[in-house]
Amino acid sequence: MACHDSLPSISSHCSSSDLSQPLNGPLPLHLRLLLWDCPSECDYTCQRQVTNTLRAQGQPLHQFHGKWPFLRLWGIQEPCSVIFSILNFHGHYRGIHLISQRIPDTYALKPYFIILGIIGMNAWVWSSIFHTRDFLFTERADYFSAGASVMYGLFYTPLRLFNIHQRDLKVVQPYIYIWGAICAFAFLAHVYYLSFITFSYSYNMMANIVVGMLQNAMWIYYSITRSRSSRGPWVWMPVFVVVYVCFAMSLEVFDFFPIGDALDAHALWHAATAPMVPFPGEVILHQTYVFYHFLLKDTEYEIQHSTLYREKL
Repeated sequence: MACHDSLPSISSHCSSSDLSQPLNGPLPLHLRLLLWDCPSECDYTCQRQVTNTLRAQGQPLHQFHGKWPFLRLWGIQEPCSVIFSILNFHGHYRGIHLISQRIPDTYALKPYFIILGIIGMNAWVWSSIFHTRDFLFTERADYFSAGASVMYGLFYTPLRLFNIHQRDLKVVQPYIYIWGAICAFAFLAHVYYLSFITFSYSYNMMANIVVGMLQNAMWIYYSITRSRSSRGPWVWMPVFVVVYVCFAMSLEVFDFFPIGDALDAHALWHAATAPMVPFPGEVILHQTYVFYHFLLKDTEYEIQHSTLYREKL
C-alpha cells in the first residue's frame, strides 16, 4: 500500500523550489541527520494517520511499501530491530576478544575465527544502519553483509571439520585457496545476480537458507562423530546453536502487526539471537558467544591432545 493518495499532494506541504524542505520551516536536526526530508516526512505522517484511522475504525491494518508502519524513535525507523542488532554485534565483539586473548597465535585456525567475528560484526552494523533508515543502499548492504557472513561460515567450517590445523599448511594451503575462491565466486555471483539481473527476496532468502543448512549439517556431523571422545558435554554446543538459531529463524514465519507499533516478527528474530541463554556447566551467555566459547573449548582440546602443538608451545 502507498500513501500518496491518502494525504494532500506533497506540493501542499513542501517548498516548490526545494521539495526536500517543508513549507513551515526545516525539520528538526535529529531528523535531518538521519536524512529525513519533506517527502519522506510526509510519507511517514501519512502512514501514522492512516494506521490510527484504521485502528479507530476497527479495520484491518496495512503494510506500506511492503513494511509495517513502525512508530519511529528519534528518527530511527525500527528502534527494536536496531537495539537487537547492536546486541548481536556485541556478541561477536566479545567472541573476538575471547579468541584473541585465549587462543595462541600458533593455532592455524585462529585467523579464520577472528575473520568470522569481523564479518559477523560487519553484518550487524549494516543491520543496525538498515533498520535505522531504510534506503535501497542500506537494504542491499544489510542483505549482502548477512549473505557474506553465511557464506564465510560455509568456507571455514570444512577447515575445522577436516582438521587442517593438524596438517602441513604448505600442503593444504593450495586447497584452502581453491575452496576460498569457489566460495568467493559463488558469493559474488549471488551479489551480481541480485544487483544487475533481478532482486528477488525469495531467492535471496532461499540461497541463505541452503548455505546455512549445509554448514549446520557439518556442525551436527562434528558433534556426532566426536561425541564418544573425552571432550565432554561441550561437544554438543554446535547442535545447541544450530537448533536454537533454526527456532529463532522460524519466528519470521509469523507475520503480524508490530506489538506497540515497534516489535514485529523480524525484530523478534533478531531478539531471539541476542538474549542470554544457559548451557549446562557454563556461564550464561547468548548463543553467539556460546559458539565462540565452543571454538575456544575445541581449540584447547586440540592443543592438549596434539603433539604438534605441544611442541610449538
